[in-house]
Amino acid sequence: MNNFTESQERLELRKAVADLGKKYGRDYFEKAAKEGRKTTELWQEAGKLGYLGVAVPEEFGGGGGDIGDLAAVCEELAAAGNPLLLMVVSPAIVGTIIAQYGTQEQKERWLPGLADGSSTFAFSITEPDAGSNSHKIITTAYRDADGWRLKGTKTYISGVDEASHVLVVARTEDARTVPPSPDGLGGTPHLKPALFLVPTDSKGFTYNEIDMGIVSPEKQFTLFFDDVLVPADALIGSEDAGIEQLFAGLNPERIMGASFATGTARLALAKATEYAKERQVWKAPIGSHQAIAHPLAESFIEIEMARLMTQKAAALYVSGDFMAAGEAANMAKYAAGEAVCNAVDRAIQTHGGNGLANEYGLVQMLAGSRLSRIAPVSREMVLNFIAQFSLGLPKSY
Repeated sequence: MNNFTESQERLELRKAVADLGKKYGRDYFEKAAKEGRKTTELWQEAGKLGYLGVAVPEEFGGGGGDIGDLAAVCEELAAAGNPLLLMVVSPAIVGTIIAQYGTQEQKERWLPGLADGSSTFAFSITEPDAGSNSHKIITTAYRDADGWRLKGTKTYISGVDEASHVLVVARTEDARTVPPSPDGLGGTPHLKPALFLVPTDSKGFTYNEIDMGIVSPEKQFTLFFDDVLVPADALIGSEDAGIEQLFAGLNPERIMGASFATGTARLALAKATEYAKERQVWKAPIGSHQAIAHPLAESFIEIEMARLMTQKAAALYVSGDFMAAGEAANMAKYAAGEAVCNAVDRAIQTHGGNGLANEYGLVQMLAGSRLSRIAPVSREMVLNFIAQFSLGLPKSY
């Protein structure tokens, strides 16, 4: 970004991706979801055209761009009706962590496939008994003569059935879950994560699909690691790097999550605007009435504010100001989550009863838009972060 204007190169990237998204259209995505198929054709073409790997270093087959470019790809596909959830995971989280912390051999082995879409990676951090408190995760990696053994459970993990590997956030054997306290009852948990890339065909690794109300090509799973053996080089980065290398992937995840949401919000608003221009039951189109026009105008403002904050977060991340980027990424994710929920709700209201008919393609967005207030980080945890780190208020949890 420069003077609040995206570069010509990025604008051209947006246009090219939007054209690809329109080529497939919302009907393609919805049909794949209803039939239980994946959006493989779109994923492969996006990879072939270089869009999935736009932020991967050129020496590993990527475009040499940054997270802002990848976020633009994600947003434009979502705005065209093809929100690819695994873009948030595979190139953004896993790709970023490998590119920043992987060894040269790991980068050469995994980044080219990630860049061209021939390989897909999942990411697992959430656990059943930890929820939003990642400091309570107990999936543990034990040293073994042949590498590492992993034991534990993860839940609400996206796209494992499409992935060749899962990047697992675990504790090392000597990283205690709860440090001692003077009263002997244990102190506040501290997360000392280690990251392992686990093949999905590993012995002892199994997963069960979660029955979700959201109709989407990407499924959610609970994962089980029953003494899963991985080689020593499955460890990405250092086992002692602490939380720094984890957030190297989580801040891009928030940026991508915001772009995913604003793209969907743009689509809902476009549908509502078109309908409001054409629908006429009195003497003029319903869009001429302020009761219809003002809510849609509010959504336009909210979407643009969320997009601007997302671009700011991406720019700060690229600049290396990671604390400021974390603050902006959280605010972007919050703003985008609110914007998409409002946009979808207002679009349905604009359509009246038609808003709940499958024909108009809005009712399918309801559950997905609501997810943006929960994942990848809940709006409440974002507000906790802002209250504590931006305002300096006492920690509440």
